[in-house]
Amino acid sequence: MPSPTPHAAGRTTATSALGLALALLAALAPARAQATTSDPLQRDADALRDTGVTGVSVRLDAPRRKQTVLSGVGNLATGTPVPPAGYIRIGSTTKTYVATVVLQLVGEGRLSLEDSVDRWMPGVVRGNGNDGRRVTVRQLLQHTSGLPDYTADVVPDMSAAGYLKHRSTTYTSEQRVAFAMTHPPVFEPGARWEYSNTNYILAGMVIEAVTGRTWDQEVRDRILRPLGLTHTYAPGDDPRLPRPHARNYQQFQPSESGGGLMTDTTLAYLPFDGDADGSMISTTADTNRFFSALLSGKLLAPAQLAEMRRTVAVPDAPDEVPGSRYGLGLAWTPLTCGGGYWGHSGSGFGYLAWPATTPDGRVSVTVSVHSRPGDEATAVRQIRGITDLIDHAVCAQKQVSAPSHDTP
Repeated sequence: MPSPTPHAAGRTTATSALGLALALLAALAPARAQATTSDPLQRDADALRDTGVTGVSVRLDAPRRKQTVLSGVGNLATGTPVPPAGYIRIGSTTKTYVATVVLQLVGEGRLSLEDSVDRWMPGVVRGNGNDGRRVTVRQLLQHTSGLPDYTADVVPDMSAAGYLKHRSTTYTSEQRVAFAMTHPPVFEPGARWEYSNTNYILAGMVIEAVTGRTWDQEVRDRILRPLGLTHTYAPGDDPRLPRPHARNYQQFQPSESGGGLMTDTTLAYLPFDGDADGSMISTTADTNRFFSALLSGKLLAPAQLAEMRRTVAVPDAPDEVPGSRYGLGLAWTPLTCGGGYWGHSGSGFGYLAWPATTPDGRVSVTVSVHSRPGDEATAVRQIRGITDLIDHAVCAQKQVSAPSHDTP
């Protein structure tokens, strides 16, 4: 699911009003051609584009069908199309990779989900009522720790100027946790669910405490290399996307008419695009392969996969499908045709990735959008466009089932 606050190669500039108008005019001809398509997946991608998204990438992998669908433009200045196999930022989808490594370590007997954070990092979670002796590894992975989110502290200015000024600032994991510790807990550990990126900064630190190696090294050696995910990696403090890629655009301030300047945010905002909570880069095809392998049991033993799929309710919100639930770094979303799908969306300035995989791992869809709006109503409309597209695509494959542990 997207982070509550928005979580490359090339220069980053604010697009002028004239340049934006010309780019949108250049996109009109392909938009009209796409509108007449008889393909349902293309129609849904075009409908998502029509909500104001600059560019859309969709990848569907199913036993009888493999399809890539694109809509909109990959560059507002030139009107060039979205590349068919472009690199994308996956933001908080990184959390599923991190949770998988933690659960592998649990399966190896090297730590327990009931270990306290203090067991591995004494004294790190302290201050203003926060206490790592009372927070477990399970609560970190499930967002039931009550620990405050650090991300607002690293976005001092939510504007185009703020993005440009602060995007290259880097922080260590310890500094990010220290920001969070300046705030009181949101609730008592285990009392309820609330998303906090701080949880996964700490999960990455736990991996390093247990293994002596960084979280991204463990993800690479335990997941990426065995699965052959050659287009997925953690870039560290490198803000660039490799080629090919669509450019990402963030609307920081919408105008009264519903438009507004789009800022090119293809370069990462390193204050929150650089750690275990949301830094990874991938492709839609690689993302599908990861979730398919995970859900089909190729990465975790049955006991650990069952723990990952033990969910708690997520409070209903305008940008969530009613009835959604959250496990250990894995979200469950209901389908209109019955059952549901697993995944974990991720977002940041100018991008949103939404992967979805059926419980048996046989059908996977990943949607990537390359711009984000500046007003909540449009953001909700675009997310509904994404979830509608996934619902239609997965239900059409008639491969969906709803195991008893998938629902309350």
